[in-house]
Amino acid sequence: MNTAAARPSVLFVCVHNAGRSQMAAAFLTHLAGDRVEVRSAGSAPADSVNPSVVEAMKEAGIDISAETPKVLTTEAVQASDVVITMGCGDTCPVFPGKRYLDWQLDDPAGQGVDAVRPIRDEIEQRVRGLLAELGIPSTS
Repeated sequence: MNTAAARPSVLFVCVHNAGRSQMAAAFLTHLAGDRVEVRSAGSAPADSVNPSVVEAMKEAGIDISAETPKVLTTEAVQASDVVITMGCGDTCPVFPGKRYLDWQLDDPAGQGVDAVRPIRDEIEQRVRGLLAELGIPSTS
């Protein structure tokens, strides 16, 4: 991070930006408030967020129904301190000086809400761990 006062910035990337990265970004925003700058994107974004993901997040008290998948840009990666990839393989650009984490998570694409819940719960735990690593207390 540039200075102690600067907000860390985190980018979550998956292929379609319709499931895993949307859930991770929503949890980080929910738990960190404005203390972290949060982005999410996909290397091949879908047309809309997975409805089962929207439903699973609603059960966790977070509404992501208004979110839309965004295309991954070089600028988004360059502007982020931490880049967390979720199954995008070689399509994610890598820049020196960035911290990269690769979270191996099941893909919720085509899954019902029952299959999405455990993925959601694992993402929440990983986001809470990331907050702890960044030294940012969770708001809830």
